[in-house]
Amino acid sequence: MILFQGREAHSRSFAKAVSWRILGSLDTFLLSWLFTSSVKAAGAIAVTEVLTKMVLYYFHERAWANIAWGMAKEPT
Repeated sequence: MILFQGREAHSRSFAKAVSWRILGSLDTFLLSWLFTSSVKAAGAIAVTEVLTKMVLYYFHERAWANIAWGMAKEPT
C-alpha cells in the first residue's frame, strides 16, 4: 500500500496487533466479568471489542510507521 511505507512489514504490524488484542481482550473480559458478574455478558463485550480494536490498532501502527519523528536515523 502506498499509504503505509514504513520500515515495518505489514505481517509484523498484524502480529503485534493480534498479540496486543489477546492481552487487551483478556483484560476486558476480566473487568467486564467483575462489573457485570456475567460470563456471557463479559464474553460478548470481549468478542465485540477484539474485532474493532484489532483493526483500529493495525491502521494506527501503520500510520505511525510513516512518521519519522522520534525514530533513529538509519546508518548510511
